[in-house]
Amino acid sequence: MGSRPARAAFWEQLQAAGVSHMFGNPGTVEQGFLDELRHFPGTEYVLALHESVAVGMADGYARATRRPAVVQLHSGVGLGNGIGMLYQAMRGHAPLVVVVGEAGLRYEAMEAQMYADLVGMAEPVTKWATRVVDPGSTLRVLRRAFKVAGTPPYGPVLVVLPADVMDLPTAEEAVEVSYPDTSAVPDPEALRRAAALLAGARNPIVVAGDGVHFAGAQRELARLAEVWGAEVWGADWAEANLATDHPAYAGQLGHMFGESSRRITGAADAVLLCGTYALPEVFPALDGVFGDGVPVVHIDLDTDAIAKNFPVDLGLVADPKRALALLADALTGAMSEEQRTAAAGRLREGGARRAEARAAAACRSHEAAAAADLPHVAFAEELARRLPADSVLFDESLTASPDLFGPLPAAEPGRWLQTRGGSLGVGIPGALGAQLAHPEATVVGFTGDGGSMYTIQALWTAARHGIGAKFVICNNGSYRLLEHNIDQYWQEQGIPAHEHPEIFDLSSPAIDFAALSHSLGVPAVRVEKPDQAASAVAEALGHPGPFLIDLVTGRGKGR
Repeated sequence: MGSRPARAAFWEQLQAAGVSHMFGNPGTVEQGFLDELRHFPGTEYVLALHESVAVGMADGYARATRRPAVVQLHSGVGLGNGIGMLYQAMRGHAPLVVVVGEAGLRYEAMEAQMYADLVGMAEPVTKWATRVVDPGSTLRVLRRAFKVAGTPPYGPVLVVLPADVMDLPTAEEAVEVSYPDTSAVPDPEALRRAAALLAGARNPIVVAGDGVHFAGAQRELARLAEVWGAEVWGADWAEANLATDHPAYAGQLGHMFGESSRRITGAADAVLLCGTYALPEVFPALDGVFGDGVPVVHIDLDTDAIAKNFPVDLGLVADPKRALALLADALTGAMSEEQRTAAAGRLREGGARRAEARAAAACRSHEAAAAADLPHVAFAEELARRLPADSVLFDESLTASPDLFGPLPAAEPGRWLQTRGGSLGVGIPGALGAQLAHPEATVVGFTGDGGSMYTIQALWTAARHGIGAKFVICNNGSYRLLEHNIDQYWQEQGIPAHEHPEIFDLSSPAIDFAALSHSLGVPAVRVEKPDQAASAVAEALGHPGPFLIDLVTGRGKGR
């Protein structure tokens, strides 16, 4: 390989890594390597008007492909703008390779304009952060970044590219990235021990998370739950780890309050954790999560997750797909005929109970929407009727999600993605990333009126690049989730209910989302009444490019 500037070798390495898209917002200190892109037409630069949009798009793309996505940010100010979404990616184990430019090594002592400790800024929200200090190691560092990001547990990494280093020559060869094989299986004796700990349970539960999805272990999780007769509860669950209409699927543990989770986990007489840790709430329980003497087995490729917060009886560092399959076999052999019969009965009776509860919830949603003359339930039903089977849904609708996704249950792996990490604004850019990952699919992204305003400029990117995703803004004129959370806080603290804080209200002045969308190049309609739902769905799905629906899901104070 002949010598050439590191700024050109950079793109060669991205090509060798199979990178077809770079998401970013350009800056002066990156202009050298960005200018070289004209020689590499195999990579498309997807331009965002804000760094959080660039990271959000990459997050959606990485989640949809389960491969590292590349983001370019501009120096300290650009990285700072992207930190919130990088936190989202870190919490969700999204494999991102983030490259950030800086003026150059020669200027470090000057602490000049835009100087910042970029590695120090990124370390709390990345799996690994580093800086290229020699042109002859540029490609080696990049390959390591891809490997670290794309090895379980996945996560974002950061590489700082000083401009003066990128202008120097390197003779490094651009080659494919080497990813380790992580399909490890537990020792047979460890599997026998796990089965012995769990076989006799009469009220077993599985607490599963997105490690199941990343391992492609949805079928194996379903089979284990069926063999064991266990309920499956989600924690750090933002993928279709198990179809929500599966008889074993019981719901999500408390995202916000650990006490809500403890009522479920503390009642179990055996617990299997897989692909998550115990337990990732905002206000977690500090003790009593599992009952006294209750056996707890944990399967994960993430060694940090196992026994992270509470002791377990057995931790198995293994690929969830293979480990769950082998454990189901081991349980089948370890359970008596009576226990297997009881497990089948638990699954059958629990599944019937949960199906009845879903039907009752759907009925209540209908009645409440009809009483308030709101269109969102009719809209969801019409969308469910019309969506193709290969559709991808990205859900950041938060408080509207139970009503909307009753008719749109998560079933197929990779076809349903939900927000995670707590950063608002991922719904629109995340759907754009998913659409670029699956250009043949119909992609619909749901967000709220509050969340959408964090990244509304992503609509401009959709129009500029012709990314045909559809967007639904669930508009209730408020930060409704904060209203729900403070209601629970008042109850816990014994504070009498009173009017919600004015700062939670977004209806005065009301935001004209349809007009805002039109101004950014994306056609839009507003849906205020149930009888408008069918025509809006037909227009959105029939439009060849991006399209937005302002869907009224509640009446704000100003309405």
